[in-house]
Amino acid sequence: MTTAQHKIGSGYGATSTADDVLAGMDLTGKLAIVTGGYSGLGLETTRALTKAGARVVVPARRRATAEETLSGLAGVEVDELDLGDLQSVRGFAERFLASGRTVDFMIDNAGIMACPETRVGPGWEAQFATNHLGHFALVNRLWPAIEPGGARVVSVSSRGHHFSGIRWDDVHWAQGYDKWLAYGQAKTANVLFAVQLDRLAADRGVRAFALHPGGIFTPLQRHLPKEEMVARGWIDEDGNPIPQDGFKSPEQGAATQVWAATSPQLNGMGGVYLEDCDIAEPAPADGERSGVKDWAVDPEQAARLWTLSAELTGVNAFAA
Repeated sequence: MTTAQHKIGSGYGATSTADDVLAGMDLTGKLAIVTGGYSGLGLETTRALTKAGARVVVPARRRATAEETLSGLAGVEVDELDLGDLQSVRGFAERFLASGRTVDFMIDNAGIMACPETRVGPGWEAQFATNHLGHFALVNRLWPAIEPGGARVVSVSSRGHHFSGIRWDDVHWAQGYDKWLAYGQAKTANVLFAVQLDRLAADRGVRAFALHPGGIFTPLQRHLPKEEMVARGWIDEDGNPIPQDGFKSPEQGAATQVWAATSPQLNGMGGVYLEDCDIAEPAPADGERSGVKDWAVDPEQAARLWTLSAELTGVNAFAA
């Protein structure tokens, strides 16, 4: 199939920071929602956006922790949200919509990785439910605030999408669980969500992007046992990170999602997967884990996932 997955020569790269891509940009009067914007890459995203003048709403599962972490930042407000609980998603969306504000940047940043088998809601696998279905429901419920602002919706995926496409016959892993394949499926879902949202929303002025932020040490690794991280060469026996080629600082890791949300270089574009502050190339056939897999940007699979997600969550802003 033809693809828009080709670099545009943005001038930024793997070592660019969120502050770099926002240099000279005045976001005064703009409003962003950053899920998980109080930890790891989300925290750096919140810091960079507020530094450039934006107001940032941070939905947080651990509200008290978020308020404490963000207490020194001006222009930030915190509200409660558990992406694994659709009633919590609905509550947050209703409270935000009641404020009458519009959204300029919707950054779906929160997520979990490689957790032990966990069930949420009606027995859904937690990574698919939290990373994908919760954000799907959130964006669809917030649509009355997203559309008028001509917002950009940014779905934070991962190179982990290379691990697995969508397991259409068993998306909730009822027949055996593999934490890394489940993570891969959830990250593929994040990309497919952006592909279909962009197809549905582009003519209304809303564009969507997905991205790989890079390899970064953040609280995302909270579910990994120390022994596994030592075996992977990520940390030493004392728990200290081991410097590795290709690993980024949190400031560098936040750059691509901030670039996706704000850069005029992406005007008129959408529905593509980004990495290192540029549009990613298709994944090479030699198995090297870079670029984007065909299964993650396939429009037919994107439409199929949207239909399934709407059935599961009971929410679809684009229903006829």
